[in-house]
Amino acid sequence: MLIPKFINFLTHCRCISSTTAGITKIHRNIYARSYNPTVVVLPDGSSFNIRYHEPRRIIRLPLDLNTLSEEERKVRLDRRKPKKKIRVYEEVEDSFSSQKYIKMLKKK
Repeated sequence: MLIPKFINFLTHCRCISSTTAGITKIHRNIYARSYNPTVVVLPDGSSFNIRYHEPRRIIRLPLDLNTLSEEERKVRLDRRKPKKKIRVYEEVEDSFSSQKYIKMLKKK
């Protein structure tokens, strides 16, 4: 009689593990600081809230370049490259002649 009651007790016992904490709430009274809500935005535009250990508001996951077409991939890679700076060179016409001032430098 004792054995069937013990087996029945085992089947009704709740098994708490790390996986149940991921599905439901955290079953600890004291736990490390987590910042809630942090929004995770997937490349397709969908989003969901998570707990995060750093104070972030939005985490945006990168886009997989292998799923893009060749044109879109080229445009995205060109945006990542640094932009070239435009240099403007001004030519100054100089009519300075040092020969005019040499006579002032000669010692008498």
